Amino acid sequence: MSERGEFKTTYGAPMPPYETADDAYRAAVERLGAPGEPPFTRGVRPTMYRGRLWTMRQYAGFGSAEESNARYRYLLSQGQTGLSVAFDLPTQMGFDADDPRAEGEVGKVGVSISSIDDFALLLKDIPLDQVTTSMTINATAAILLGMYVAVAKRQGVPLTRVGGTTQNDILKEYIARGTYIYPPRQSMRLVTDVIAYCAEQLPRWNPISISGYHIREAGADAVQELAFTFANAIAYVGAAVERGLPVDAFAAQLSFFFAANATLIEEVAKFRAARRIWERIMRERFGASDPASLALRFHTQTMGSTLTAQQPRNNIVRTAIEALAAVLGGTQSLHTNAYDEALALPSEESARIALRTQQLIAEESGVAETVDPLGGAYLVEKLTADIETRTLAELDRIDAQGGALAGIERGYQQRAIDWDIE
Repeated sequence: MSERGEFKTTYGAPMPPYETADDAYRAAVERLGAPGEPPFTRGVRPTMYRGRLWTMRQYAGFGSAEESNARYRYLLSQGQTGLSVAFDLPTQMGFDADDPRAEGEVGKVGVSISSIDDFALLLKDIPLDQVTTSMTINATAAILLGMYVAVAKRQGVPLTRVGGTTQNDILKEYIARGTYIYPPRQSMRLVTDVIAYCAEQLPRWNPISISGYHIREAGADAVQELAFTFANAIAYVGAAVERGLPVDAFAAQLSFFFAANATLIEEVAKFRAARRIWERIMRERFGASDPASLALRFHTQTMGSTLTAQQPRNNIVRTAIEALAAVLGGTQSLHTNAYDEALALPSEESARIALRTQQLIAEESGVAETVDPLGGAYLVEKLTADIETRTLAELDRIDAQGGALAGIERGYQQRAIDWDIE
């Protein structure tokens, strides 16, 4: 009987047909270690979801602050455990809603924020000492974080209890999205300003979420997603250290954001390899010694580019597979896409089904009852080791060009995604 075709990973490696316990597999198993201990292959906490489930953080925001506030309060009433704010393009680019250049874009792909009063309406009746908030904002991250802090102060919440994340990852904007305002090197100054401020004033806030998600959505494969993300992370950490911040004073506040593709086993391996690579980077490159500085914590979002406008309810299944990959890979928080996002902004029904998808995985699948449930499986360990090796090799190539920033200025990462450069 003939094979159905060629079986390869997203990054072009042949997919093994069955277990063959070679030296590479045996070496990978020997390196596993315990959960919650370096190199964190099996997870960043000893008990993982047996102790606490991942945060169910649905990304939402549209139209006015009042409309988005109503959606947030609805999602929280349905069991969501954290907020994730989508801002419209004018807000992301620093334009007020009444600016002529913002015409036609206000409130379209996120909530419109032009003032502190808008932000207060956005968070009305949401206790900021109890709910953590992730804000997908980059070029204007410092401004929006300032507004968030001001609203928390209005609520009487001490800054030591304000928790959340600003994406604040400007380098990936040059690679994959394009919502930047200032040149790369000047933008890096703003990023490190936020890192320094949070290290001093907001101990529960992640000042940056270094994002591979948008890089993957722009066309990268699994290896490129990790390599370009970690190259950016190395640039940020290096800039903060050059500024005089001790690495262990801020590294534990760094977080990451990755995509979850429907290639389930490969994605599980990708997440496990990512933890191992980050531990090595922080220990070998930056001399971090605090275990919290070595542990990679990340948010995951299922992929919008895998959704179809045709037969949209099939997207529920696609999203469930991708969400399962994120959970089996050990994510700390998760957004599941709504099935109608290929057509329009999510309806209330589709947003509820997306949240229920996470809750069903958490409560009915059994995968949260053991730590690293696929650990030791031949294909998982084989791909984990392979992705790690290939990612480190790509990081070496970026280093040879002078690092992420120099590569971006030359267009290396952008061309690699668009043209599949060898």
